[in-house]
Amino acid sequence: MSSPRSSPRPSRGGPSEARPSFNKAASGGRKPRLTTLLRELEATTAQLQRLTVLRNRVDAACARADTRDWARERRERTRHLIELGGLVQKAGLVELLEDDRATLLGAFLELADRLQQDERQDESRTELLARWRHRGLRTFDADTTTMVE
Repeated sequence: MSSPRSSPRPSRGGPSEARPSFNKAASGGRKPRLTTLLRELEATTAQLQRLTVLRNRVDAACARADTRDWARERRERTRHLIELGGLVQKAGLVELLEDDRATLLGAFLELADRLQQDERQDESRTELLARWRHRGLRTFDADTTTMVE
């Protein structure tokens, strides 16, 4: 003969105590309406979009806070290249050449060749660089005073 259990097996309460979505009394004895399901699907889709946006924000914040050497060097290089592109824009070369990148590259290559040739004539190269630097500094100063006013 078996002895009775000290604690009875937990019960869910039988079929009438099922989850509300399966309980006939909760649904009024009828199946869920299509409009209700559609509203729930739309709400779920909207929540998924909100969560996706939040996840992207978290990922971006993690990327900005990444302090590994290679990530820091990559960000510094990217910032440097963007600044150089800004100088090309500031000089008006984009408009003058109608955004023809091949022509811009050719001009830069010719400039580099000219500077390499002038290395033999050190005085000419130094004078040319000083003249370019002076003109660039004047342009920066003019922009700074324009922004202040």
